[in-house]
Amino acid sequence: MDNNAPVIGFIHNISKNQMKYLNSRISDFNLGKEVRYIMMIFDNPNCSQEDLVAFYGESKANIAKSLKKLEDDGYITREVNPENRRKYMLKTTPKANELVPKVRQISLDWESEVGINEEDEEFKQKLREIAIRGMKLIEGV
Repeated sequence: MDNNAPVIGFIHNISKNQMKYLNSRISDFNLGKEVRYIMMIFDNPNCSQEDLVAFYGESKANIAKSLKKLEDDGYITREVNPENRRKYMLKTTPKANELVPKVRQISLDWESEVGINEEDEEFKQKLREIAIRGMKLIEGV
């Protein structure tokens, strides 16, 4: 691979490969990218569909389709937000809550296999900061 390639290409490659690894380890759950939505909802109870759209940069239609699948499969629930009746608060179910520790361990295993360790905390924090700045950069675009 060319060392002059844009950094974003490497980041995309890392993301795709991590998802392939994860999905190969949880294939019996019949989840694809939806697993990352479960993780986000677990970590942020009462988040909304709009929160997922903003974080993942996916279209509202794609997120809605995935959330419908997760709800039908018993991984999440949607409750009307009492402060804004047009929005739903998302929560994980006990079924999803059982899956989360398994996914976290698989993710840690992947990080270890590719050489990410405790010493890389500064690197991981820098990536978080870049992701947040990127989301802010495209707000309203």
